[in-house]
Amino acid sequence: MSSSHLSAHSSDKGQPEHPELAGVVHKNIESLTEMRIGEERKKSVQEKTADLLTRFSGSMLFVYVHAVWFGLWIAVNIGWLRIKPFDPFPFSLLTLVVSLEAIFLSTFVLISQNHAGQVADKRADLDLQINLLSEHEITRLLTLIDAIADHLGVDVGEKPDVEELKKDVHAQHVLDEIDSREDAQRKNP
Repeated sequence: MSSSHLSAHSSDKGQPEHPELAGVVHKNIESLTEMRIGEERKKSVQEKTADLLTRFSGSMLFVYVHAVWFGLWIAVNIGWLRIKPFDPFPFSLLTLVVSLEAIFLSTFVLISQNHAGQVADKRADLDLQINLLSEHEITRLLTLIDAIADHLGVDVGEKPDVEELKKDVHAQHVLDEIDSREDAQRKNP
């Protein structure tokens, strides 16, 4: 048995593939996997079709199929294969077919990108929520540790940094500050 087969087999039994990872990491991986599977299940038939066509059009098989198709089309219509040409040079029918294919492929790619963008937005929102919660928890822990240090009479040295770190940071304030600095940079490059 190959090592990848053994790894997959051990995961099937519910045993972690990498036991050195913490249990919380395994739970997070499980949650992410379930979330991805759930997102896939929510896709409509049209979205699944668009994703399938986008994956195929982004593969080397797509390139090979088109190279053979174009080569045969040109060979037939130049007369190299002794078949009556049906689209003589400058290959107007081929141009029409390829243009239509390009229109449909670009539409399928855009559909897939829109869906991927929506999923990315959800993940970004989740990341922001987790980061804000973590920041809030760290701020509270810092306040608690500072109070414990004061109670025990532990000298922590200069406190201005600690006092600044104990303040909650509001996401909107950070975004406003970033926007104002970007605006200032655009005005004075």
